[in-house]
Amino acid sequence: MRVLVVEDETLMADAIAEWLRREAFAVDVAYDGAAALERLGVNEYDVVVLDRDLPLVHGDEVCRSIVAGGGATRVLMLTAAAAVRERVAGLSLGADDYLTKPFALVELSARVHALTRRARPAVPPRLARAGIVLDPGRHEVYRDGRYVALSRKEFAVLAELMRAEGAVVSAEDLLERAWDEHIDPFTNVVRVTVMKLRRKLGDPQVVETVPGVGYQIS
Repeated sequence: MRVLVVEDETLMADAIAEWLRREAFAVDVAYDGAAALERLGVNEYDVVVLDRDLPLVHGDEVCRSIVAGGGATRVLMLTAAAAVRERVAGLSLGADDYLTKPFALVELSARVHALTRRARPAVPPRLARAGIVLDPGRHEVYRDGRYVALSRKEFAVLAELMRAEGAVVSAEDLLERAWDEHIDPFTNVVRVTVMKLRRKLGDPQVVETVPGVGYQIS
């Protein structure tokens, strides 16, 4: 799941991004409205965490642009203004949720998780396939009842394969959904991550390679 954090306070932006990365989100960061629009023109995001008071291009304009695009991207708007009229104004622009500063990072991540569920087709609280049970909320994976400890990226890749319900997922799609924009598009990180994932899940192997196409859990 991919998130764009747009916040001109560098320390806050980086803190939010790091917190969300710990929860297996792929996170990009923009420190002004113009940079946000540039990234939105190139990448698809499930959620945009958007500060309202931005330099260069105001957060309201960024929000309008996202809504006008008509995609599935959800907007969590941040503001230092606690007045009800400010929250109403933000929501009237098309924002899906609103959070007033200061806030707890745990609350922000809970809201992001809720918005990602709205950005995508509804899925069960736990995903099950081929003897694997994946619990996104608890960040836990079991294989035939045995707990499997995965890294954040391994968990993210497995989650994408489980959500595909047997369909093939290309390496490019996995790279787009599980890593941020700084990843080298020519890297072999997906292949290496899948290799480690297979080893941890154990035998019989369930993650199949479809040559020239991608990966699937059949």
